[in-house]
Amino acid sequence: MTQHRSALCKLALSTFLVALPLQTALAQEAAAVAERLKSLLAAQNVTIAWTGVSGDASETVLEGTSFKVAGEDKAFEIGKVTLGGITEENGGYKIETVSTEPFNRTENGATVDVSPLTLGNVSLPAEGATDPLASFMLYETASVENVSIKVGDKQAFQMSNFEAQVTPPTDGKAMDFTGAAETFTADLSLVEDAQSKAVIDALGYQTITGSFNLAGTWQPTDGNMALTEYDITVDDAGTLGMTFDLGGYTPAFLKSVQDLQKTMAAQPEGADNSAQGLAMLGLMQQLTFNGATIRFDDDSITNKVLDYLGKQQGMTGKDIANQAKAIVPFMMMELNNPELTKQVTAAVTAYLDDPKSLEIAAKPGSPVPFALLAANGMANPKELPNTLGLTVTANQD
Repeated sequence: MTQHRSALCKLALSTFLVALPLQTALAQEAAAVAERLKSLLAAQNVTIAWTGVSGDASETVLEGTSFKVAGEDKAFEIGKVTLGGITEENGGYKIETVSTEPFNRTENGATVDVSPLTLGNVSLPAEGATDPLASFMLYETASVENVSIKVGDKQAFQMSNFEAQVTPPTDGKAMDFTGAAETFTADLSLVEDAQSKAVIDALGYQTITGSFNLAGTWQPTDGNMALTEYDITVDDAGTLGMTFDLGGYTPAFLKSVQDLQKTMAAQPEGADNSAQGLAMLGLMQQLTFNGATIRFDDDSITNKVLDYLGKQQGMTGKDIANQAKAIVPFMMMELNNPELTKQVTAAVTAYLDDPKSLEIAAKPGSPVPFALLAANGMANPKELPNTLGLTVTANQD
């Protein structure tokens, strides 16, 4: 019996000694993945920390995780983060999913609840990689099922089913990105300002619902950044949308901005940041303006507002609309731009007569450097509408 026990002890000890190097190697792999994530986020001015790392080469768990954006005093606690389905890729790592725990925090009477955030197909490029985006952590999908804000026991805001998709730039193609929130709800009856509350009640928007959509492209090689859709829709009110198109938004430009932000964040409180402010203005000169639009598509709110304003003055909504149409040409005289005055007057008149859509577009004939826009804005602001190719239209598809 003694011999059997001795043999079993030796077997157990030998098994432990063989497994120990493997366990150590697995722990080192998990730590390596975590440190690469930390390094990439640091390059983007985000400091991530954790109280412990566990797992192996295929799944890593960060315990007690927090992150802090440069310039912020307080770190944001998010708890456990799980990196699942890890594989090596060109010296770096590809991660199938990065997911957080549900988040809950109560502060100043408001409670925030956020369901787990999940990122899909996350890339952690190898250190020293030559790809222009090697200093970025990229993901292909992101989703949050629910975001809730309560004030006391009342639901102040809720957003459901936010999803984003990113197609990484490959073979010289631009990055495509889209995002959408299926629904959101806000309780405006919680607004405390008496004047605002009276307007909300009169218009019947104590509770609003709606949705959100965005889409765009980014070409890292030449820095063209185009936001082709950014629409916020409020049901039974309307949709506010905007687009823009910029040039020069390259990875090198982003790196310079991040370095400058890091420098400014490191300054002691109350320090003179004027030099950094001038440096930021200098960086902005690298960008060019290609175009932008702001558009509103009405879904009944315009006539509600006109009727409300009319009642305040003992008039009808149509009377208020006629007053507005008469005032517009005089307001535009300041610009000394007869063509634009004619456009705006015609657009406002058409919109108030039959509210469908109103759009302000800036489409210069060729890209305009931000330096020229700044110079014109200071030296001859009345010339800016011509420089920008500004137009105003109404009720157009």
